[in-house]
Amino acid sequence: MELRHLRYFVAVADEQNFTRAAERLHISQPPLSRQIQDLEEELGTPLFERGSRPLKLTEAGRFFYGQATRLLEQAAQAQRATRRIARMERRLVIGFVASTMYGALPRLVRLFRAARPQTELSLVEMSTLDQTEALKAGRVDVGFGRLKLDDPAIKREVLRMERLVVAIPMEHELAIPDMPLLLAALAHRDILVYPKSPRPSYADQVLSLFRDQGLEPGTVHEVQEIQTALGLVAAGMGVCVVPTGVSRLRPDEVVYRPLSDEQAVSPIVMSTRAQDQNEDIVLLRSLIDQIYREQAEARRRVEAAAWAAVSAQAAEAGDAGQDATGP
Repeated sequence: MELRHLRYFVAVADEQNFTRAAERLHISQPPLSRQIQDLEEELGTPLFERGSRPLKLTEAGRFFYGQATRLLEQAAQAQRATRRIARMERRLVIGFVASTMYGALPRLVRLFRAARPQTELSLVEMSTLDQTEALKAGRVDVGFGRLKLDDPAIKREVLRMERLVVAIPMEHELAIPDMPLLLAALAHRDILVYPKSPRPSYADQVLSLFRDQGLEPGTVHEVQEIQTALGLVAAGMGVCVVPTGVSRLRPDEVVYRPLSDEQAVSPIVMSTRAQDQNEDIVLLRSLIDQIYREQAEARRRVEAAAWAAVSAQAAEAGDAGQDATGP
């Protein structure tokens, strides 16, 4: 069995017709039919239901189709990687969902550029679902998204769980800045979710939060972009559950309140091709650890300063009380 047998088989399965498959492969139909027959003889089972219109796969054919497409993808990936190494090409393409751009991603890009100025770095906005296909096709090298999709060709790592907040119109009764809020307070209220497509997406994560608690939102408005969702929030069309990093947007028109529910989090997921040990990807991962360490240290300093301020106020209050009562 050779790769061409797999390519021929997949073409016939995709086209559901020998004539169209032959045209797609730029060969005549008789040799194509013979190659498929040779493949079936080698496997010892029919792969197509002869006589069906359009041509249909047998049960064994459907199983073999999944295996064949995976093998062809792996062969294509190996070919692209080998060509890149042969050219000594230094290029890293990152796919990302929009909400990650409001978190650590910009700093990550700056650190990487400083560490590897010889590597051309490109960023492409795309959904987590599209990142999976782009990784397998070699169009991107790393993906940052919010879904933990299962695919044997892709390695996924949850970098952290980001807390969620609610974007609320400025004049809304719930618009109390920075005050924690339970998701139950949003029951029966109009909400905006994004993206509208492709699905599954972050929108399904938000809707699952409601379902898991037996809560029913009011009208659900689906939009494509996070910026559109926040614009509609500012216009009073509803509320929107977003990752914490997004709370920098529209600060003069939207109030953000953190959700206190324990499960109100969204994962930040890094995706790469399985077994890809590209040194640029290794560096990228180490820089992520550096950023998270710096953020943790900054939080500790803020908390320590806040605690010191509270302690100082308590001490001053105690001193004032002693002065008032006298010896």
